[in-house]
Amino acid sequence: MTTGSLQVLVVDDESLARARLRTLLSDCASPPAVVAGEAANAMEAMEALRRHPYDAVLLDVRMPGADGLALAQALRGMANEPAVVFVTAHAEHAVAAFDLEAVDYLTKPVRLERLQVALQKVGRLVAARRGNGEAVETLVIQDRGRTERVPLSEVLYFKAELKYITVRTSARSYILDASLSELEERHAAQFLRIHRNALVARRAVRALEKHDDPEEGDGWAVRLNGIEELLAVSRRQLSAVREALTR
Repeated sequence: MTTGSLQVLVVDDESLARARLRTLLSDCASPPAVVAGEAANAMEAMEALRRHPYDAVLLDVRMPGADGLALAQALRGMANEPAVVFVTAHAEHAVAAFDLEAVDYLTKPVRLERLQVALQKVGRLVAARRGNGEAVETLVIQDRGRTERVPLSEVLYFKAELKYITVRTSARSYILDASLSELEERHAAQFLRIHRNALVARRAVRALEKHDDPEEGDGWAVRLNGIEELLAVSRRQLSAVREALTR
């Protein structure tokens, strides 16, 4: 096995599908991955996992006997729990898959570019677990018919707009159906309330500066690392933001 490569178990009842994934994985370079084992059903997969620790399982959903969703459920909480990436022709199982904390959900025929993205997510998860023994905290976001898992560590701010929350990373924006107050309660250690409609990542706050807001007039705003956009700070939250900047 290649040192430093992700160790992958491919689980699919179709030998041609397993062969296709083997070929694709051999073309993945960042991070590199090797097929360290194969299984045609859930029973064979569990036996393989008892014999050898894997970083990731590429898992079909529909198989004879216990299906992929049942296997993913069985893997949760096990010692050396592998990251799960579902690989299936049936897109309707995506929500259930992410409820089981799957890292990604690929539909057949799998494209090399999408597999590469999934492996990068696995790589980040593996690195985080090795670094601090904890899983990466993520948000599950439904976006344009696609379900995506966004690491909380990449989020710069949450902003309430109409019925939805804008989730902003340095790369792009997402729409999340959630409550800002619930997000604040759940992630208070990482995010700071700066306005009735906004939470910002504490780690991302770069500066507090004077700002002329078109709606609120003269006031203050925070500048965040990674984006040019300024976010207004309400007078009520001003002291909390100043305090956060001194820590």
